[in-house]
Amino acid sequence: MMYWDGGGWAWWMAFMPLLWIALIALAVWAVVRLTHHPAPRDGGTRGGPPPRETPEEILDRRFASGEIDAETYTEARKHLAAHRPRPR
Repeated sequence: MMYWDGGGWAWWMAFMPLLWIALIALAVWAVVRLTHHPAPRDGGTRGGPPPRETPEEILDRRFASGEIDAETYTEARKHLAAHRPRPR
């Protein structure tokens, strides 16, 4: 009668290196995935704050949304144009 243990040691000898490779690859993938910051879609710098709106852009947005009326918009535009800093 032959006694055979099923070759379990041979299977583990072949499987263990593959298991360790898979675990290391998973750890590397997780670190890269958690530390990678995608580039912003609005053209800003990666990882930095979004670009600030100019006063004119804020005024345009408020007028377009109906937050201010046409008279207030034109007065504010004139005020901004009169007080715009001069380039050096």
